Amino acid sequence: MKVLLIDDHPLILSALQAIIQGLGDDVQVTGVGSAASARHTLSESSDFDLVLLDLSLGDADGFDLLAELRLAHPGIPVVVVSASERASDVIRAIDLGAMGFVPKRSSNTALFEALRMVMSGGLYVPPTMLGLDFSQVPADDLSGAHLSASGSGPGLGSSARPDPHQQVGSIEKIGLTPRQTEVLGLLLKGLPNKLIARELNLSVETVKDHVAAVLRALGVSTRTQAVLAVSQMTQGRGVVVPSRAQPQA
Repeated sequence: MKVLLIDDHPLILSALQAIIQGLGDDVQVTGVGSAASARHTLSESSDFDLVLLDLSLGDADGFDLLAELRLAHPGIPVVVVSASERASDVIRAIDLGAMGFVPKRSSNTALFEALRMVMSGGLYVPPTMLGLDFSQVPADDLSGAHLSASGSGPGLGSSARPDPHQQVGSIEKIGLTPRQTEVLGLLLKGLPNKLIARELNLSVETVKDHVAAVLRALGVSTRTQAVLAVSQMTQGRGVVVPSRAQPQA
């Protein structure tokens, strides 16, 4: 497994390298200290299996780099490892396609568990985010969260907390069709509608219809709410991306 670490603090970068290397003898870790170095490294070799990204970089905004990485390398999962624990930062990172968000004060065990979830096709949300009442988050903290069911425009806002009726018992009980299950899996991977359409060989309009149906089934109105709702269903164990079903409309 090849892992790219992006953090502009040398001590933290070194510590993370040592920790990730401890995942196994087959793990190859490359550490870079800037967005420019990350771009160069990925241009030289794009066969990385995982990227760990700090949001505080000296030469770029971490969120901008996250969006850039997801667009340029959609097949490489990105996990944010940040000193921030603000709900708005977690929400925005997920909105932009991060497959996980790990606070830097987390234990090594928690980090390993998060990476295990992501590498097995899951999505990691900090346990403290599960059941979070977003009405307690200042409105300006939510300004970065922007994706909606269509993949653009206002999304989260102050009404984003999952209401009790939205907290469904299990994915199996919400009655998704095989195609909707596929769409949910790709949605949880952070793919926008255009890439979902390409992956499933569907029109964008058809994908929009499927996404809208998935959100209705989950009882939510945005992609981020969907992530949190599914995380609640799995009780923080990680969201496993469903396997591909047989092609259908």
